[in-house]
Amino acid sequence: MVAWCWLVVFSLLSSYYIMRPIRDQAGVAGGVQNLQWLFTGTLVAMLVLNLPFAYLVKRLPRRRFIAITYHFFAANILVFAALFHVSEGAQAVWVGRIFFIWASAFNLFVISMFWQLNVDVFSPEQGKRLFGLIAAGATLGAIVGSGVTATLARHVPPMVLLVAAAGLLEVAVFSAGHLSRLSTTLQRQPHAAAVEAPIGGSVLAGVTRVVRSPYLLNVAVFMLLFSITSTFLYFQQAAIVSGAFRDRAAQTAFFATVDLGVNVLTLVVQLFLTARVVLLLGVALTLGLLPALTIVGFGALALVPTTMAIAVFQVVRRAADYAVARPSRELLYTVTSREDRYKAKSFLDTVVYRTGDQLGAWSVALLRVVGLGAAQVSFAAIPLAALWLVNALWLGRRQERLAAPRQEA
Repeated sequence: MVAWCWLVVFSLLSSYYIMRPIRDQAGVAGGVQNLQWLFTGTLVAMLVLNLPFAYLVKRLPRRRFIAITYHFFAANILVFAALFHVSEGAQAVWVGRIFFIWASAFNLFVISMFWQLNVDVFSPEQGKRLFGLIAAGATLGAIVGSGVTATLARHVPPMVLLVAAAGLLEVAVFSAGHLSRLSTTLQRQPHAAAVEAPIGGSVLAGVTRVVRSPYLLNVAVFMLLFSITSTFLYFQQAAIVSGAFRDRAAQTAFFATVDLGVNVLTLVVQLFLTARVVLLLGVALTLGLLPALTIVGFGALALVPTTMAIAVFQVVRRAADYAVARPSRELLYTVTSREDRYKAKSFLDTVVYRTGDQLGAWSVALLRVVGLGAAQVSFAAIPLAALWLVNALWLGRRQERLAAPRQEA
Protein backbone atom coordinates (compact mmCIF):
# COMPACT_ATOMS: atom_id res chain seq x y z
CA MET A 1 0.00 0.00 0.00
CA VAL A 2 2.87 2.37 0.73
CA ALA A 3 4.02 2.12 -2.90
CA TRP A 4 0.57 3.15 -4.16
CA CYS A 5 0.49 5.98 -1.59
CA TRP A 6 3.81 7.14 -2.99
CA LEU A 7 2.56 7.13 -6.56
CA VAL A 8 -0.61 9.06 -5.66
CA VAL A 9 1.15 11.77 -3.71
CA PHE A 10 4.13 11.92 -6.11
CA SER A 11 1.74 12.66 -8.97
CA LEU A 12 -0.27 15.20 -6.96
CA LEU A 13 2.75 17.16 -5.79
CA SER A 14 4.49 17.05 -9.18
CA SER A 15 1.32 18.51 -10.69
CA TYR A 16 0.98 21.22 -8.05
CA TYR A 17 4.64 22.25 -8.02
CA ILE A 18 4.66 22.65 -11.77
CA MET A 19 1.85 25.16 -11.25
CA ARG A 20 2.93 26.80 -7.98
CA PRO A 21 5.63 29.13 -9.41
CA ILE A 22 3.17 30.18 -12.14
CA ARG A 23 0.64 30.96 -9.39
CA ASP A 24 3.16 32.93 -7.31
CA GLN A 25 4.28 34.97 -10.31
CA ALA A 26 0.64 35.68 -11.17
CA GLY A 27 0.15 37.03 -7.65
CA VAL A 28 3.11 39.38 -7.98
CA ALA A 29 2.08 40.45 -11.51
CA GLY A 30 -1.31 41.53 -10.22
CA GLY A 31 0.33 43.89 -7.75
CA VAL A 32 1.51 43.13 -4.21
CA GLN A 33 -0.98 45.71 -2.94
CA ASN A 34 -3.81 43.52 -4.30
CA LEU A 35 -2.70 40.22 -2.77
CA GLN A 36 -5.14 40.43 0.13
CA TRP A 37 -8.02 40.49 -2.39
CA LEU A 38 -6.70 37.29 -3.97
CA PHE A 39 -6.69 35.67 -0.54
CA THR A 40 -10.28 36.82 -0.03
CA GLY A 41 -11.23 35.27 -3.36
CA THR A 42 -9.55 32.03 -2.31
CA LEU A 43 -11.63 31.86 0.87
CA VAL A 44 -14.80 32.41 -1.16
CA ALA A 45 -13.75 29.61 -3.52
CA MET A 46 -13.21 27.31 -0.55
CA LEU A 47 -16.66 28.07 0.82
CA VAL A 48 -18.24 27.43 -2.59
CA LEU A 49 -16.40 24.12 -3.10
CA ASN A 50 -16.92 22.68 0.38
CA LEU A 51 -20.66 22.11 0.12
CA PRO A 52 -20.60 20.04 -3.11
CA PHE A 53 -17.59 18.14 -1.75
CA ALA A 54 -19.46 17.38 1.50
CA TYR A 55 -22.41 16.17 -0.58
CA LEU A 56 -20.15 13.80 -2.55
CA VAL A 57 -18.70 12.45 0.71
CA LYS A 58 -22.20 11.89 2.06
CA ARG A 59 -23.53 10.06 -1.01
CA LEU A 60 -20.61 8.23 -2.66
CA PRO A 61 -17.98 5.65 -1.65
CA ARG A 62 -14.52 7.04 -1.01
CA ARG A 63 -13.04 5.79 -4.30
CA ARG A 64 -15.70 7.52 -6.38
CA PHE A 65 -15.75 10.94 -4.73
CA ILE A 66 -11.95 11.14 -4.82
CA ALA A 67 -11.90 10.30 -8.54
CA ILE A 68 -14.67 12.79 -9.38
CA THR A 69 -12.90 15.59 -7.50
CA TYR A 70 -9.52 14.93 -9.16
CA HIS A 71 -11.07 14.68 -12.65
CA PHE A 72 -12.81 18.01 -12.04
CA PHE A 73 -9.55 19.74 -11.15
CA ALA A 74 -7.71 18.17 -14.13
CA ALA A 75 -10.34 19.60 -16.48
CA ASN A 76 -9.90 23.01 -14.83
CA ILE A 77 -6.15 22.90 -15.48
CA LEU A 78 -6.72 22.36 -19.20
CA VAL A 79 -9.11 25.33 -19.29
CA PHE A 80 -6.46 27.55 -17.70
CA ALA A 81 -3.84 26.27 -20.14
CA ALA A 82 -6.03 27.48 -23.02
CA LEU A 83 -6.74 30.82 -21.32
CA PHE A 84 -3.06 31.54 -20.68
CA HIS A 85 -2.33 30.70 -24.32
CA VAL A 86 -4.83 33.17 -25.79
CA SER A 87 -4.68 36.03 -23.26
CA GLU A 88 -2.26 38.96 -23.18
CA GLY A 89 -1.82 42.33 -21.48
CA ALA A 90 -4.45 43.27 -18.91
CA GLN A 91 -6.47 40.21 -19.84
CA ALA A 92 -3.53 37.98 -18.93
CA VAL A 93 -3.26 39.70 -15.52
CA TRP A 94 -6.90 38.85 -14.76
CA VAL A 95 -6.45 35.26 -15.93
CA GLY A 96 -3.45 35.08 -13.60
CA ARG A 97 -5.49 36.40 -10.68
CA ILE A 98 -8.22 33.82 -11.22
CA PHE A 99 -5.57 31.13 -11.57
CA PHE A 100 -3.97 32.25 -8.28
CA ILE A 101 -7.31 31.78 -6.48
CA TRP A 102 -8.02 28.47 -8.19
CA ALA A 103 -4.53 27.01 -7.57
CA SER A 104 -4.68 27.98 -3.90
CA ALA A 105 -7.98 26.11 -3.55
CA PHE A 106 -6.75 23.16 -5.63
CA ASN A 107 -3.69 22.66 -3.44
CA LEU A 108 -5.58 22.34 -0.19
CA PHE A 109 -8.35 20.14 -1.54
CA VAL A 110 -6.27 17.52 -3.34
CA ILE A 111 -3.63 17.19 -0.60
CA SER A 112 -6.25 17.14 2.16
CA MET A 113 -8.09 14.33 0.36
CA PHE A 114 -4.90 12.32 0.04
CA TRP A 115 -4.22 12.53 3.78
CA GLN A 116 -7.88 11.82 4.58
CA LEU A 117 -7.42 8.55 2.73
CA ASN A 118 -4.21 7.80 4.66
CA VAL A 119 -5.62 8.41 8.14
CA ASP A 120 -8.56 6.20 7.15
CA VAL A 121 -6.23 3.35 6.14
CA PHE A 122 -3.46 3.42 8.76
CA SER A 123 -3.64 3.15 12.57
CA PRO A 124 -2.00 5.74 14.89
CA GLU A 125 1.04 3.51 15.43
CA GLN A 126 1.37 2.79 11.71
CA GLY A 127 1.08 6.52 11.06
CA LYS A 128 4.04 7.29 13.33
CA ARG A 129 6.18 4.83 11.39
CA LEU A 130 4.90 5.42 7.86
CA PHE A 131 3.59 8.98 7.43
CA GLY A 132 7.09 10.42 7.19
CA LEU A 133 8.03 7.82 4.58
CA ILE A 134 4.84 8.46 2.62
CA ALA A 135 5.48 12.21 2.81
CA ALA A 136 8.85 11.58 1.16
CA GLY A 137 6.92 10.57 -1.96
CA ALA A 138 5.27 13.99 -1.86
CA THR A 139 8.66 15.62 -1.60
CA LEU A 140 10.05 13.70 -4.58
CA GLY A 141 7.04 14.83 -6.59
CA ALA A 142 7.56 18.42 -5.48
CA ILE A 143 11.24 18.25 -6.46
CA VAL A 144 10.36 16.97 -9.91
CA GLY A 145 7.59 19.53 -10.41
CA SER A 146 9.56 22.55 -9.19
CA GLY A 147 12.65 21.35 -11.07
CA VAL A 148 10.68 21.12 -14.32
CA THR A 149 9.35 24.67 -13.93
CA ALA A 150 12.68 26.11 -12.75
CA THR A 151 14.33 24.61 -15.86
CA LEU A 152 11.65 25.38 -18.44
CA ALA A 153 9.99 28.61 -17.24
CA ARG A 154 12.19 30.79 -19.46
CA HIS A 155 11.82 28.52 -22.50
CA VAL A 156 8.22 27.28 -22.75
CA PRO A 157 4.85 29.00 -22.29
CA PRO A 158 2.68 28.27 -19.21
CA MET A 159 0.27 26.30 -21.40
CA VAL A 160 2.78 23.49 -21.90
CA LEU A 161 3.52 23.25 -18.19
CA LEU A 162 -0.18 23.19 -17.31
CA VAL A 163 -0.97 20.38 -19.75
CA ALA A 164 1.76 18.32 -18.08
CA ALA A 165 0.25 19.12 -14.67
CA ALA A 166 -3.19 17.90 -15.82
CA GLY A 167 -1.70 14.63 -17.05
CA LEU A 168 -0.02 14.00 -13.69
CA LEU A 169 -3.31 14.56 -11.90
CA GLU A 170 -4.90 11.82 -13.98
CA VAL A 171 -2.08 9.49 -12.90
CA ALA A 172 -3.07 10.30 -9.31
CA VAL A 173 -6.70 9.33 -10.05
CA PHE A 174 -5.59 5.94 -11.38
CA SER A 175 -3.30 5.30 -8.39
CA ALA A 176 -5.83 6.42 -5.78
CA GLY A 177 -8.36 3.97 -7.21
CA HIS A 178 -5.91 1.08 -6.81
CA LEU A 179 -4.97 2.21 -3.29
CA SER A 180 -8.61 2.44 -2.23
CA ARG A 181 -9.42 -1.05 -3.53
CA LEU A 182 -6.30 -2.53 -1.94
CA SER A 183 -6.93 -0.87 1.44
CA THR A 184 -10.42 -2.37 1.55
CA THR A 185 -9.12 -5.91 1.05
CA LEU A 186 -6.50 -5.45 3.79
CA GLN A 187 -8.84 -4.06 6.47
CA ARG A 188 -8.70 -6.09 9.66
CA GLN A 189 -12.37 -5.54 10.55
CA PRO A 190 -14.65 -8.53 9.85
CA HIS A 191 -16.92 -6.42 7.63
CA ALA A 192 -14.29 -4.71 5.53
CA ALA A 193 -16.67 -3.86 2.72
CA ALA A 194 -18.40 -1.41 5.03
CA VAL A 195 -15.36 0.84 4.80
CA GLU A 196 -16.25 1.59 1.20
CA ALA A 197 -19.87 2.40 2.02
CA PRO A 198 -20.89 6.05 1.79
CA ILE A 199 -20.06 7.89 5.01
CA GLY A 200 -23.49 9.53 5.19
CA GLY A 201 -24.40 12.18 7.75
CA SER A 202 -25.12 15.85 7.20
CA VAL A 203 -23.33 17.98 4.61
CA LEU A 204 -22.75 20.51 7.42
CA ALA A 205 -21.26 17.93 9.80
CA GLY A 206 -17.75 19.21 9.10
CA VAL A 207 -18.68 22.51 10.78
CA THR A 208 -20.92 21.23 13.58
CA ARG A 209 -18.55 18.48 14.71
CA VAL A 210 -15.67 20.96 14.97
CA VAL A 211 -17.74 23.40 17.02
CA ARG A 212 -18.86 20.67 19.46
CA SER A 213 -15.43 19.12 20.05
CA PRO A 214 -12.79 20.90 22.19
CA TYR A 215 -10.14 18.73 20.53
CA LEU A 216 -11.18 19.67 16.99
CA LEU A 217 -11.62 23.32 18.01
CA ASN A 218 -8.00 23.35 19.08
CA VAL A 219 -7.02 21.75 15.78
CA ALA A 220 -8.86 24.68 14.16
CA VAL A 221 -6.82 27.14 16.27
CA PHE A 222 -3.64 25.31 15.21
CA MET A 223 -4.61 25.63 11.54
CA LEU A 224 -5.54 29.31 11.92
CA LEU A 225 -2.25 30.27 13.56
CA PHE A 226 -0.22 28.20 11.11
CA SER A 227 -1.99 29.86 8.20
CA ILE A 228 -1.76 33.40 9.61
CA THR A 229 1.99 33.15 10.15
CA SER A 230 2.45 31.53 6.73
CA THR A 231 0.59 34.45 5.14
CA PHE A 232 2.72 37.00 6.99
CA LEU A 233 5.78 35.27 5.55
CA TYR A 234 4.25 35.06 2.05
CA PHE A 235 3.55 38.80 1.98
CA GLN A 236 7.06 39.57 3.15
CA GLN A 237 8.41 37.37 0.36
CA ALA A 238 6.18 38.98 -2.29
CA ALA A 239 7.27 42.49 -1.30
CA ILE A 240 10.97 41.63 -1.30
CA VAL A 241 10.89 39.65 -4.57
CA SER A 242 8.83 42.24 -6.46
CA GLY A 243 11.42 44.85 -5.54
CA ALA A 244 14.42 42.70 -6.38
CA PHE A 245 13.28 41.19 -9.72
CA ARG A 246 11.46 43.10 -12.46
CA ASP A 247 11.35 40.38 -15.12
CA ARG A 248 8.37 37.99 -14.83
CA ALA A 249 10.33 34.94 -15.97
CA ALA A 250 13.05 35.74 -13.41
CA GLN A 251 10.44 35.96 -10.65
CA THR A 252 8.97 32.60 -11.69
CA ALA A 253 12.44 31.03 -11.78
CA PHE A 254 13.26 32.44 -8.31
CA PHE A 255 10.08 31.00 -6.80
CA ALA A 256 10.76 27.65 -8.47
CA THR A 257 14.34 27.64 -7.18
CA VAL A 258 13.13 28.27 -3.63
CA ASP A 259 10.61 25.44 -4.05
CA LEU A 260 13.39 23.16 -5.25
CA GLY A 261 15.55 24.01 -2.22
CA VAL A 262 12.61 23.41 0.11
CA ASN A 263 11.95 19.99 -1.31
CA VAL A 264 15.54 18.78 -1.46
CA LEU A 265 15.99 19.64 2.24
CA THR A 266 12.59 18.10 3.03
CA LEU A 267 13.51 14.83 1.34
CA VAL A 268 16.76 14.51 3.30
CA VAL A 269 14.92 15.07 6.59
CA GLN A 270 12.07 12.70 5.68
CA LEU A 271 14.35 9.85 4.67
CA PHE A 272 16.67 10.05 7.68
CA LEU A 273 15.00 11.96 10.53
CA THR A 274 11.20 12.24 10.44
CA ALA A 275 10.24 8.85 11.91
CA ARG A 276 13.02 9.08 14.49
CA VAL A 277 11.97 12.58 15.56
CA VAL A 278 8.32 11.60 16.05
CA LEU A 279 9.16 8.40 17.92
CA LEU A 280 11.82 10.11 20.07
CA LEU A 281 10.04 13.36 20.93
CA GLY A 282 6.42 12.27 20.76
CA VAL A 283 3.61 14.09 19.02
CA ALA A 284 3.51 17.12 21.35
CA LEU A 285 7.14 18.21 21.07
CA THR A 286 7.23 17.38 17.36
CA LEU A 287 4.20 19.62 16.72
CA GLY A 288 5.92 22.38 18.69
CA LEU A 289 9.04 22.42 16.49
CA LEU A 290 7.52 24.47 13.65
CA PRO A 291 6.07 27.25 15.86
CA ALA A 292 9.40 27.51 17.68
CA LEU A 293 11.27 27.74 14.37
CA THR A 294 8.80 30.39 13.20
CA ILE A 295 9.56 32.57 16.23
CA VAL A 296 13.27 32.41 15.46
CA GLY A 297 12.76 32.96 11.72
CA PHE A 298 10.62 36.09 12.04
CA GLY A 299 13.09 37.49 14.54
CA ALA A 300 15.91 37.01 12.04
CA LEU A 301 13.86 38.40 9.14
CA ALA A 302 13.05 41.52 11.17
CA LEU A 303 16.79 42.20 11.45
CA VAL A 304 17.77 41.24 7.86
CA PRO A 305 14.86 41.72 5.36
CA THR A 306 16.72 40.61 2.20
CA THR A 307 16.11 38.14 -0.61
CA MET A 308 18.67 35.78 0.90
CA ALA A 309 17.05 35.96 4.32
CA ILE A 310 13.56 35.35 2.95
CA ALA A 311 14.81 32.44 0.84
CA VAL A 312 16.56 30.78 3.79
CA PHE A 313 13.58 31.28 6.10
CA GLN A 314 11.16 29.91 3.50
CA VAL A 315 13.34 26.89 2.74
CA VAL A 316 13.90 25.95 6.40
CA ARG A 317 10.36 26.64 7.59
CA ARG A 318 8.58 24.92 4.75
CA ALA A 319 10.95 21.95 4.90
CA ALA A 320 10.21 21.62 8.62
CA ASP A 321 6.51 21.81 7.86
CA TYR A 322 6.52 19.17 5.12
CA ALA A 323 9.02 16.81 6.74
CA VAL A 324 8.02 16.99 10.41
CA ALA A 325 4.96 19.12 11.18
CA ARG A 326 2.67 17.79 8.43
CA PRO A 327 3.04 14.07 9.27
CA SER A 328 2.59 14.93 12.96
CA ARG A 329 -0.46 17.04 12.21
CA GLU A 330 -2.06 14.15 10.32
CA LEU A 331 -1.61 11.96 13.40
CA LEU A 332 -4.11 14.22 15.17
CA TYR A 333 -6.87 12.72 13.02
CA THR A 334 -6.00 9.06 13.64
CA VAL A 335 -7.83 9.29 16.99
CA THR A 336 -11.03 10.79 15.52
CA SER A 337 -14.09 9.14 13.99
CA ARG A 338 -14.22 8.25 10.30
CA GLU A 339 -16.77 10.99 9.60
CA ASP A 340 -14.45 13.53 11.24
CA ARG A 341 -11.54 12.34 9.11
CA TYR A 342 -13.34 13.31 5.92
CA LYS A 343 -15.81 16.04 6.81
CA ALA A 344 -14.26 17.88 9.76
CA LYS A 345 -10.74 17.46 8.37
CA SER A 346 -11.77 18.81 4.98
CA PHE A 347 -13.39 21.83 6.61
CA LEU A 348 -10.31 22.45 8.77
CA ASP A 349 -7.82 21.94 5.95
CA THR A 350 -9.65 24.22 3.53
CA VAL A 351 -12.09 26.76 4.99
CA VAL A 352 -10.35 27.23 8.35
CA TYR A 353 -6.94 27.33 6.69
CA ARG A 354 -8.05 29.96 4.17
CA THR A 355 -9.77 31.95 6.93
CA GLY A 356 -6.34 32.15 8.53
CA ASP A 357 -5.03 33.43 5.20
CA GLN A 358 -7.65 36.17 5.33
CA LEU A 359 -6.77 37.20 8.84
CA GLY A 360 -3.08 37.24 7.94
CA ALA A 361 -3.50 39.06 4.62
CA TRP A 362 -5.68 41.86 5.94
CA SER A 363 -3.62 42.16 9.12
CA VAL A 364 -0.49 42.75 7.03
CA ALA A 365 -2.38 45.27 4.88
CA LEU A 366 -3.57 47.11 8.01
CA LEU A 367 -0.10 47.15 9.54
CA ARG A 368 1.29 48.66 6.35
CA VAL A 369 -1.50 51.27 6.19
CA VAL A 370 -0.58 52.49 9.68
CA GLY A 371 3.02 52.86 8.55
CA LEU A 372 4.79 49.74 9.81
CA GLY A 373 7.71 48.54 7.73
CA ALA A 374 8.99 45.05 6.98
CA ALA A 375 10.84 44.72 10.31
CA GLN A 376 7.81 45.73 12.37
CA VAL A 377 5.52 43.35 10.44
CA SER A 378 7.92 40.50 11.20
CA PHE A 379 8.02 41.40 14.89
CA ALA A 380 4.19 41.44 14.96
CA ALA A 381 4.12 37.78 13.88
CA ILE A 382 6.23 36.58 16.83
CA PRO A 383 3.48 36.70 19.53
CA LEU A 384 1.17 34.76 17.20
CA ALA A 385 3.82 32.08 16.77
CA ALA A 386 4.26 31.91 20.55
CA LEU A 387 0.51 31.33 21.03
CA TRP A 388 0.67 28.70 18.30
CA LEU A 389 3.47 26.93 20.20
CA VAL A 390 1.31 26.65 23.34
CA ASN A 391 -1.61 25.32 21.31
CA ALA A 392 0.60 22.74 19.53
CA LEU A 393 1.93 21.34 22.81
CA TRP A 394 -1.62 20.97 24.23
CA LEU A 395 -2.87 19.24 21.08
CA GLY A 396 0.03 16.81 20.94
CA ARG A 397 -0.41 15.77 24.56
CA ARG A 398 -4.15 15.31 24.04
CA GLN A 399 -3.57 13.14 20.95
CA GLU A 400 -1.16 10.94 22.89
CA ARG A 401 -3.73 10.42 25.67
CA LEU A 402 -6.48 9.55 23.17
CA ALA A 403 -4.21 7.15 21.26
CA ALA A 404 -3.06 5.25 24.37
CA PRO A 405 -6.20 3.06 24.81
CA ARG A 406 -6.10 2.08 21.12
CA GLN A 407 -2.49 1.01 21.39
CA GLU A 408 -3.22 -1.09 24.48
CA ALA A 409 -6.14 -2.76 22.70
